[in-house]
Amino acid sequence: APQGKWTPPPLDPRFPNQNQTRNCYQKFLARRGKSTQPCEYYFRVYHSLCPISWVQRWEQQIHHQTFAGKI
Repeated sequence: APQGKWTPPPLDPRFPNQNQTRNCYQKFLARRGKSTQPCEYYFRVYHSLCPISWVQRWEQQIHHQTFAGKI
């Protein structure tokens, strides 16, 4: 895709419902590999699925070490 143009994430059969909250959260948690750089695929997917306010809040919680998920 050209720079600045993202395609919608592909259908994930593990999340067949319209409510994509769990899919969003799982992709956010999976966004980092062994390096500290986010995986581009997961970065694009969770930015497409998740409300930006959630992502901002989670990033702040990670920064302050108060995030409840396992990173």
